Amino acid sequence: MSRAAATSMSSVSWTVSWTVSLLLLLLIRLMGVKTVPDVVCKHLSSQNIRSLHQDGDVIIGGLLNVHYIPASLKQDFTREPHYQPCTGLDLESVKHMYAMAFAVEEVNVNEELLPGVKLGYRIVDSCGRYPWGLHAALSLVTGSADTCNTTASPGASDPAAQTSLQPVPLLIGASSSTTGIMLSRILGPLSVPVISYLASCPCLSDRTKFPNFFRTIPSDIYQARAIARLAVRFRWTWVGAVIANTDYGHLAIQEFQEEIRGKGVCVDFIETVYRSTIDRDSRRAALKIQASTARVILVFCWYTDVHQLFLQLAKLNVTDRQFLASEAWSTSDVLLKDPDVSAMAAGVVGVAIRSSQIPGFENYLRNLHPARRPGDDFLIEFWEKEFGCRVRDTASSYFSASSSSPTKDSAQKVSPPRCSGTESLQGALHPFTDTSQLRVAYNIYLSVYAAAHALHSLLSCSSNISTCSSPENIRPEELLQHLNNVNFTSPQGEMFYFEGADTPAKYDLVNWQRTAGGSKLKLVLIGHVDGFDLHLDESAVQWRTGSSQVPVSVCSESCRPGTRVATRKGEPVCCFDCLPCTEGEISNISGSPHCEPCPSEFWSNADRTACVPLQLDFLSFNETLGITLTTAAVTGATVTAAVLLVFLYYHQTPMVRANNSELSFLLLLSLKLCFLCSLVFIGRPSVWSCRFQQAAFGISFVLCVSCLQVKTMVVLAAFRSARPGAEALMKWFGPGQQRGSVCFFTSIQVLICVIWLSISPPVPQPDLDVPGLKVTLRCAMASVVGFSLVLGYIGLLACTSLLLAFLARKLPDNFNEAKLITFSMLIFCAVWVAFVPAYVSSPGKYAVAVEIFAIIASSYGLLFCIFAPKCFIILLRPEKNTKKYLMAREQKD
Repeated sequence: MSRAAATSMSSVSWTVSWTVSLLLLLLIRLMGVKTVPDVVCKHLSSQNIRSLHQDGDVIIGGLLNVHYIPASLKQDFTREPHYQPCTGLDLESVKHMYAMAFAVEEVNVNEELLPGVKLGYRIVDSCGRYPWGLHAALSLVTGSADTCNTTASPGASDPAAQTSLQPVPLLIGASSSTTGIMLSRILGPLSVPVISYLASCPCLSDRTKFPNFFRTIPSDIYQARAIARLAVRFRWTWVGAVIANTDYGHLAIQEFQEEIRGKGVCVDFIETVYRSTIDRDSRRAALKIQASTARVILVFCWYTDVHQLFLQLAKLNVTDRQFLASEAWSTSDVLLKDPDVSAMAAGVVGVAIRSSQIPGFENYLRNLHPARRPGDDFLIEFWEKEFGCRVRDTASSYFSASSSSPTKDSAQKVSPPRCSGTESLQGALHPFTDTSQLRVAYNIYLSVYAAAHALHSLLSCSSNISTCSSPENIRPEELLQHLNNVNFTSPQGEMFYFEGADTPAKYDLVNWQRTAGGSKLKLVLIGHVDGFDLHLDESAVQWRTGSSQVPVSVCSESCRPGTRVATRKGEPVCCFDCLPCTEGEISNISGSPHCEPCPSEFWSNADRTACVPLQLDFLSFNETLGITLTTAAVTGATVTAAVLLVFLYYHQTPMVRANNSELSFLLLLSLKLCFLCSLVFIGRPSVWSCRFQQAAFGISFVLCVSCLQVKTMVVLAAFRSARPGAEALMKWFGPGQQRGSVCFFTSIQVLICVIWLSISPPVPQPDLDVPGLKVTLRCAMASVVGFSLVLGYIGLLACTSLLLAFLARKLPDNFNEAKLITFSMLIFCAVWVAFVPAYVSSPGKYAVAVEIFAIIASSYGLLFCIFAPKCFIILLRPEKNTKKYLMAREQKD
């Protein structure tokens, strides 16, 4: 069994033992037995609980932790579990005790509230021990004799008469949620109302389980949600948590996690600390904080636990963490004034119980003096501690009263001098008399007023809830009914009422800032919480670095715009990688979980942060490719024109006349049109350019190929007509028939183009199928059939010409162009066969470039293959351009 488990079992057994004894005491009291058995009385009186008492017609009970809780002893199970007595006075709790006393005295001087009825109190120190608190509560409720020292304030009844005290109908107490749960469950069957000033567990709002419980502090739901909203507001997505191993800590962190769910905030670790093992637990938590990458730490603990945690962090030199404080320690003077923890505590941002002023309370505290309250042991102990003197001749401090028998060494110690009586709190700067920010004290103050107004309603018979009652016969169940309906305005002007067990939630937001010297810390108000609404002045916050720069606490840096979040397998959602958006998708916010696709006419920019309109791209005259193709086309047209001029100049020579000069001129003209029609494909496509370019291309090439086909047919007819009996063949291939054949073949292409362009012409359209910022504006073929017919007809004529030229390749040279036509048509067909797959596979404007290249290449092939040899003879070998030379070749062949 571990030490923690053993300690836990011992605590449970100890609590069970005390609870059984207390229930036995309660049972005996309810049965009317006046004398408690010695064994039970001895068992309950061993802790030496003391109280402050003031007599009155109606007594209300108070349960406060006036003293510190000492470290628990290790329970070895060899003897009955026990605790050491409490030592050390808690000045804040002493102030809380006198706040209750002041509130009661203020009620008594109020002529409108409880007229004719004097309100009294009995405040018991429970020392934060659950068994002692339960015993004290049952002692107050049952009115049983308390064998512990009971001190009375001035005006209290004779101590001799306190053997049987007046039962209290209401209890103000429970400084912790666990104590509140225990008190409410044990006192619930008696319907005794419990008003807590510090128990903030959300579970206590359940009226079905705790019908007699009320509180003047908001539920932890509100502070946990406020802290969660701070984390969300400052984008702290990676936080650690240190919590008290109690209902307070566990329920608070559960509510915090519930609030941050789905908001991108993750908890890296949760470390628990237990007061009985705080040294070991704080060391473990400090090491976890040091190892964690979280730079913001949430702490739901009591201030004494936080003090130990900060000391451990100081030993490890961990000074770069931003702490978020719960209301349990966000205003602790002990931490604020301790120089050993200032390096870790600077910049703390926390939720604090809302503060308020209590007029007259500071003067009340400054007028406290043992001479005026000789029976107040708490004041005497405080006096002796603060002024270092003895109020009484004999040792009267709580240290002496609760310690074991004096030893030889202690007897030899020099006792402090006796107080002179001139000691005073008037004019002294002391935390005890500082009432500038009353928080818990104000909650106690409101609790007294809530009890007083409920009693006023019960005793004044102004309500229809129940019958009238008298101060001597107040029944707790009747008071409980009136307390449920309390609604009043406090002396400070605050509207007060209970919503079930709770009051409307109000908190302060505080910040621990360095003073001008930098060595001390001060508490600065930076905002407030009203219900679930957070009001914060960010400019007033001073963070741990001393600047206004908000600290960063993330597991992974937020993904910048243009990227998306990609979670890591097996890790929290706050730990992720950032992947860039793909082309055509964007993310314009940080931390985007996914990329959004751009609309059809938009594309992502280079950073993938915005959708920009698509940039229309086309083959222009200004770019290199366009200039190159234009140059090639213009050069081809120029060369063709030059050849045409040569043929015109030498049209009477045998070389020109022997090769059907009329068809040659027509062929040159068609070739020039082929070169020039390629220029129509360059530039921004328009409705008319899209129609004209395909028609010009189709008709020009058909005209060109038709001329070649007719020339080949004429050669074949001339050769056949030279044979006996075939003289009449040439009459079918005279000049008129030649021109008619060319026009007929061309008109078929013209008809195809007219029908195609009339029914479904090409139109300029952006090519959205190809992804990218630049989209090609091209002439989209609305009808693929029409374009296929144009190409198919050109191909048909080319193949026919190739076949005829191949058949005429061996005719005599003086008539024969067949070899040249054959070679040119081979090049022509090869170019256009290669064009089809290249055109289909080329993206964007490059498809247009492929078509232009095919037009120019095939045109150059026809021009050079047919006319280059002839121009060579005409210009460079004029001696061969004679009839004699041609006839000689004919005879040779």
